[in-house]
Amino acid sequence: MKEANQNWLKGLFFIGVLAAFVLYIGFTDSDVHWAGLISMLVFYAIIYYIGAMMAGKKSNSLSDMIVAKRSIPLGVAMFTMAATWVGGGYINGSAESAFSSGIVWVQAPWGYALSLIIGGIFYARKMRRYEFMTIIDPLEQRFGKKMAGILYIPALLGELFWSGAILVALGTTFGTILGIDFTTSIIISAIIAITYTVVGGMWAVAYTDVFQLAIILVGLFVVMPFALSSAGGLGDVWSKYATEMGTYANLIPPMDGFNHDAWGASFWNWWDYAFLLIFGGIAWQVYFQRVLSAKNEQTAMWLSITAGIVCIIAAIPATLIGVIGYSVDWASMGLEAPQNAAMVLPHVLRYLTPGIIGAIGLGALAAAVMSSMDSSILSASSMAAWNVYRPLVKPKATDEDLKKVIKRTIILVGVATMIIALSVESVYTLWYLASDLVYCILFPQLTMALFYKNANVYGSVAAFVVSVFLRLGGGEPAINLPAFLPYPMVQDGVVLFPFRTVAAISAFVVLFVVSELTKKKAQPKPLLMPEERNQSS
Repeated sequence: MKEANQNWLKGLFFIGVLAAFVLYIGFTDSDVHWAGLISMLVFYAIIYYIGAMMAGKKSNSLSDMIVAKRSIPLGVAMFTMAATWVGGGYINGSAESAFSSGIVWVQAPWGYALSLIIGGIFYARKMRRYEFMTIIDPLEQRFGKKMAGILYIPALLGELFWSGAILVALGTTFGTILGIDFTTSIIISAIIAITYTVVGGMWAVAYTDVFQLAIILVGLFVVMPFALSSAGGLGDVWSKYATEMGTYANLIPPMDGFNHDAWGASFWNWWDYAFLLIFGGIAWQVYFQRVLSAKNEQTAMWLSITAGIVCIIAAIPATLIGVIGYSVDWASMGLEAPQNAAMVLPHVLRYLTPGIIGAIGLGALAAAVMSSMDSSILSASSMAAWNVYRPLVKPKATDEDLKKVIKRTIILVGVATMIIALSVESVYTLWYLASDLVYCILFPQLTMALFYKNANVYGSVAAFVVSVFLRLGGGEPAINLPAFLPYPMVQDGVVLFPFRTVAAISAFVVLFVVSELTKKKAQPKPLLMPEERNQSS
């Protein structure tokens, strides 16, 4: 009876939110595409039902909330891992970059795919073997609770920027196809994702991801024939694109690109971003939350490797949409070209495909956004409760206390994500920035904590300071931070020298050297297996 009442309240809340949304749209927007809007509301209703009603029944314990009681089978685990990476930023960002800069700068799909494969081979089994709850756990064991709390900050910012990128992707698409304003689109999507994540935890995220990834793959590949046909066919599209883009139409730059006028110092900048995406895609809680939810070590490894393959497949239609948007003669069709690169995907969906096909493509994008946002806000909240609140605020917190903290933090992180999304225009800017922090700061720390037995807190602190200093010294145009270190290869105020990779490598070297020099003063702490942790506690 109690469960029936709770389900009734969940359903009533959802209906109330949608009703308020429809009324607001009806009174404020006159050019709404109502058929498309209704189809999207139906889609959201299905997602909410799966996440809040079905998965909510299984989210009873703290272990359920964070790692689904370590019982997710390979099939579901593979889908939830792939769906997490194939988000709105992934799809919109790939199209945006192919349109504005060339396929050579569509680095994230293959970069993140390689990160999943590398993570599966070298990291996943060890993390699952030790049965950690979050990515911060090995850092806490090696470097102590306070240092782990500090390292939570770049992990949190990475998740916030990632979620912000995918909300921006959805907002621009809703505005173009459905005639709904950017702000309203972001708010309603975020509310629904936050709600079912609060109710269902990791089970909600996993179950909805299975449905969402299926929608993503079907939706994107259904759109392609119609878009290509409207643009004159693949041959004409690619011929024009390759001619005008030149070497930027290739997957990688020429190996002697630094000697080419078209590349110059940008060659080194390309490799800097390539390494950033490959290795900056590993040290994520959103990644390891799935690894740690797997049934065993082998499942943890294979879910990561297979998800990397799916990520590459999903990027193909998104990238082609960017190529189509660049190559098509919009003026001859009596249409305006996309106002900016971030609008190319929704522009192609609206004007180069029939209405129903465009709606299917929109459903694919909405599914991608939901599949990534729920994962990121749950990841950030899990770390906040388990690695900050539990050790530093309330060491004797019960599982119920921690569940409440996670749920409250999900709401706070979700709201913060909305604010970021409403403040930044470019999907790709946020996308790169998210991995930037992880690559320069977290990746060296996690790798050394897992594989270098003499790593200690002094080495960690020194590496943190050096990596942050070297990274910030290169500036960041996205937040109007000027460069203050004398790096070479500066063009139009932007540092093209690969300073991010320098920061990451320096962190490895400094952590190793300082740890070796101070290992007698600060005794290295070992990683503990579950039974050893239970004995020590």
